[in-house]
Amino acid sequence: MNESKLKSIIESILFAWGDPLDIREISKILNIKDSLTYTLLTEMSQAYLSEDRGLVLKKFDDCYQLKTKDDNFFYVSELFKPNTRTSLSNAALEALSIIAYKQPVTKIEIDLIRGVKSDYIVKSLMDRNLIEIIGKLDKPGRPVLYGTTGNFLTHFGLASLKDLPELVLDEEKIINKVSGGDEH
Repeated sequence: MNESKLKSIIESILFAWGDPLDIREISKILNIKDSLTYTLLTEMSQAYLSEDRGLVLKKFDDCYQLKTKDDNFFYVSELFKPNTRTSLSNAALEALSIIAYKQPVTKIEIDLIRGVKSDYIVKSLMDRNLIEIIGKLDKPGRPVLYGTTGNFLTHFGLASLKDLPELVLDEEKIINKVSGGDEH
C-alpha cells in the first residue's frame, strides 16, 4: 500500500474515532511499523499546518487527534447550542491541580493538602475522565494511586504534563496554614 493511501486511512480512522488515538493502535490497525506510522503522522501534521485547511492534527504524548483549527472555533460553535455542562468548581480545580502536579497521589494525600475530604470531588473528576486509578501503593491497605488521563491533556490543551505551568508556592501562606496562623 502506498503512503498516500496509508495517510488517507489514518485520516479516516482519526476522524471516525474522534478522541486521541495512540500511535501503536494506528500501526496495529494498518499492520505497519510504528516508525512508519510516526513518519506519516508527522508529514500529515505538517501538511495540515501548511495548507489553508479547517483541521489540524494535534499530538498529545504518543496520541494523535484531528481537531478543528482554533481560528474557526467561533464558526463551528454556532452549530451547537450553548454548553450546558457545568464548568469545574474551584474545589475540583484545586484537587485536579494537586493530582496533576503530585501524581501518582493517594486520596489521603489530596485530603491532607486540601484540608477537607475529597471523596465526591475525586469521583466527579473520574466521571469526567480527567483522572484515573493508575495503581495501588505497596503499603498496608493498598491505597489507590490517582493520576491524570489523556483527556486531561486534551481538556486543557496540553501536549504533555511537561507543559503544565511552573508551580509557584506562596511559602508565607503555607507556613501560616501549617502553624494555624491567619492567612491574610
